[in-house]
Amino acid sequence: MNHEQARAEETSAMERVLAATQRVQTAFASLQAQFPPAGEGRPSQFALQTFDAALQELEDAQAAFDGLLGDLLDGKR
Repeated sequence: MNHEQARAEETSAMERVLAATQRVQTAFASLQAQFPPAGEGRPSQFALQTFDAALQELEDAQAAFDGLLGDLLDGKR
């Protein structure tokens, strides 16, 4: 892998973390709106599943980024 490909992969990984973070924020806001004072305190199954999926994607994105960062710090990139 050349330098440009490595930087593109690292950039993509960072963008994935950013996008996943934004999805968690959006899903959390949707979930939070289902609790008082705006909601009744009974979140929908869809909202819970969406939030769970967003958290899982963030965890996966962070793990992938951490792997790249570890390689970079170890001089493997």
